[in-house]
Amino acid sequence: MELVSALTKGMESVSVLLKGMESISVLMEALDLSSDPKEFFDGSIKVFEEFMDLFKDKGQAEVASTVQAELESFKSTKLDIAVTGETGAGKSSFINALRGLTAEDDGAAPTGVTEMTTEPTVYPYPNHPNVSLWDLPGIGAPDFQPNTYLRQVKFKRYDFFVIIASERFKCNHVALAQEIERMGKRFYFVRSKVDEDLRNEERDHPRTFSQESILERLRMDCRKHLQKIGMSNPEIFLLSSCEFTKYDAPALVKTLQDDLQGLQRLAFLLSLPNLSAEIIEEKKAALQKLIWLTSVASALVNVIPIPQLSVACDISILLGSMIAFYKHFCLDEGSLANLARQTGKPIAELKAVIRSPGAKEINRDVVIKMLLKGEKGLPRLTANLPVLGPMLTAGISFLTTYFMLLSFLDKVAEDAERVRKTALKEDGKKRK
Repeated sequence: MELVSALTKGMESVSVLLKGMESISVLMEALDLSSDPKEFFDGSIKVFEEFMDLFKDKGQAEVASTVQAELESFKSTKLDIAVTGETGAGKSSFINALRGLTAEDDGAAPTGVTEMTTEPTVYPYPNHPNVSLWDLPGIGAPDFQPNTYLRQVKFKRYDFFVIIASERFKCNHVALAQEIERMGKRFYFVRSKVDEDLRNEERDHPRTFSQESILERLRMDCRKHLQKIGMSNPEIFLLSSCEFTKYDAPALVKTLQDDLQGLQRLAFLLSLPNLSAEIIEEKKAALQKLIWLTSVASALVNVIPIPQLSVACDISILLGSMIAFYKHFCLDEGSLANLARQTGKPIAELKAVIRSPGAKEINRDVVIKMLLKGEKGLPRLTANLPVLGPMLTAGISFLTTYFMLLSFLDKVAEDAERVRKTALKEDGKKRK
């Protein structure tokens, strides 16, 4: 939570402004539409008073401008991830897996046994074009020079690097990592195709086969060779692009997310496919914070009275947010079609477990109906509040739109988890 301090203290910094929103957050988290009416009413009054206090030192137009700027900043945030390694290491397959695609999906990076990449090639996330993975040319040439290579691939373009090897890491990998570090950026070592190593070991040593011991041996072997050629304390992630929810892939995704800051971290999280129940929950928690901004913006920007409602808000802001929720949770038509193709499930079977309105069904009329339903659940604040006029409408609109979006977000997140479990044939007790 980061939104209100600057409004009450007259400070321009949005980060300071957002921190003040925590007091309202605590109050609103305690509200429950199914609780005792008087208790809910009293809690709503406190939230309303906190909202009205936002305007103690600043006018409505200034607050609206600040909130809009923060929302636009999120929408325009860019993240560029470079993926490099030797020819045949699985760079393209890794890029596809991290984007939730297979080699046959539209927009996928081409894969093959020969070098498919001769110059940096960008692959944006399907629903988040500002987040991109870059497939860089291979680094296996005998005369490889890391400084020349980084200059040729436009080093400054990328936020961090993933260095992939399908066998042992070699001198070229270490030389590149050291040059990246010297130039002030992060890198991550990935050992790919571990599923092939495991199958080979099980075939050759069926009686003594142990997945855990083999993975540990691979990790120690990678670390030993990296240390031998100059890396002091390397961290290695073992994964298979064909089984991207297994081995160290979840840990890698978590590490990449944790190492990013601010809006880039949020953009990366929301771009990810629904690899696990944990990622879905993290998306939901992150979007709950954005709902504050959206609700304030809707209550203050291009406000239009709505027939049958006591609220006045910008429907287009709410509609845009709800459609974005579908994309963040991979419930849009394109994402569902890809998932159906990848899992061999009929798309109708995936759609059958979605209980919120379909992505194509969300329109202005649906939003108004949801607002009307949400308003009926709120107590009539106007009878006991001294504030009148536009600011009263703004406060009530803020509460109504917040609860409507929060309820909608909960339903979409639940839908995403049902779709994920249906695609994986999970039974509700077993999670991957």
